[in-house]
Amino acid sequence: MPLLDGTLGIGDLARLTGVPVRTVRFYCDEGIVDSVRSTGGHRRFDPTAVERLRLVRRLRGLGLGLASIRNVLIGERSVAEVVAAERAALDVQLADMAWRRASLRAVEEAEPADRAARLELLAAVEGGGAARDALIDFWRRTMVAPASEAMLSAFVTMAVPEPPADPTPPQVVAFAELVALTGDRVLTRGLLAMARANAELIADEAELISGIREACALARPRVQACEAPRRGPELDRFVAVHASVRGTTDTPRFRRRLLADVAADHDRGMRRYWHLVAEASGDPLTLGASHLWLTDSLERCVRARDARPSERAGGGGPVSAKAPS
Repeated sequence: MPLLDGTLGIGDLARLTGVPVRTVRFYCDEGIVDSVRSTGGHRRFDPTAVERLRLVRRLRGLGLGLASIRNVLIGERSVAEVVAAERAALDVQLADMAWRRASLRAVEEAEPADRAARLELLAAVEGGGAARDALIDFWRRTMVAPASEAMLSAFVTMAVPEPPADPTPPQVVAFAELVALTGDRVLTRGLLAMARANAELIADEAELISGIREACALARPRVQACEAPRRGPELDRFVAVHASVRGTTDTPRFRRRLLADVAADHDRGMRRYWHLVAEASGDPLTLGASHLWLTDSLERCVRARDARPSERAGGGGPVSAKAPS
């Protein structure tokens, strides 16, 4: 029972808050709850310690650590702030566990002859966040010209999938294969060569990325409908932005040159990359799929025109919007 001076004994505080006496002592030693000593050497507590200790018990019940609780008690952070931080940390832990579970299932479900290779592939990737960081680093390394963070972010949105919160086994395998693909020297050399050429030819890469995204958005319904690559406004927009940033215009001769410039964008390695992006993201209609459709359309257009003897002899004037595919 409280004494006449209004203080509480440790047993009273424990009874009023539901916190065991030994835990109250621990909180006192950690500076979470203040106490004074009576003339007999016993701990005495101000009545305000009741609500303080109840708050500590509730926050501990949510799994918050003493450091976060201490910050609340001294007013450095609000309850909402520490709870949000704890929830974010828990989200990361849950994502890691979901990735591990999917990885284990992927190994378990592999054919016996493939299990060792699957295990080696997945063991090289610690988690979805690590896989995404590795892919971003790969693209950063293949950009010869310095890129602003805004431009890099715009490109990453197009080229690097977000790890799902609850991935399936095929998705973790796709992410792991994407990371492995970034070690393909042929792919890397091709992208670096294209980047060096672009650095010399292209005046504004931000304009190029923006224009490519617009062209990909136009091509998306064609990809969704499984239409074969062909000429049309989607390809015209794709070529027009490339011509604009190079300070030229859309002609048959420019389209032939552009096809050579973007060769690395639709070779075997990049086709595999965009296929894996679709698997990893769970979205078959990625920007990469639309970009492949556009580069394939460009190749089809150029090859078809070059196959016409009369047009080869003519040297190539402006591209007609009504020319057949």
